Parts: sequence; structure tokens; C-alpha cells
Amino acid sequence: MYRSDRGSFRDESFETTAPVEVGREYDVEIEDIAKQGDGIARVEGFVIFVPETKVGDHVTIAIDRVMRRFAIGHKV
Repeated sequence: MYRSDRGSFRDESFETTAPVEVGREYDVEIEDIAKQGDGIARVEGFVIFVPETKVGDHVTIAIDRVMRRFAIGHKV
């Protein structure tokens, strides 16, 4: 009989702390375009998808949603 004593998987070392926060504004440069057409900016290397932008745009963005590996924002 198989029995697991490990409990739930909750290893804190796998969680990353994003350098951006929902609701905060950041001045960024759009560095690339994603497959879906959104602009890609980075804050401390952390990827932020920004719709309605193009490479080279310098924009102020507000963060709408923060995920583990990326965030989604919009132009202010």
C-alpha cells in the first residue's frame, strides 16, 4: 500500500517575488513584441506585457495583474 507523508507541496523556495505591484505605475521602454502583439517591457528583468504599444515606446504603465513569471499592465 502506498502512503504519502509529505503533505501538500508548499516549498517557499519556488515562489518568486515580483519587482512590481498591482496598481503601481512604472516608466518603461517597450523592448519587444509578444506573439499576441502586446509590447514587452521589463522591470528588473521581470516581463510585463503592455497592449497597444510598439518597440521603442517610452510609456508610463500601471500594473493590472502580477503572475509568477510575468505581469500585465496598461498605458496610463
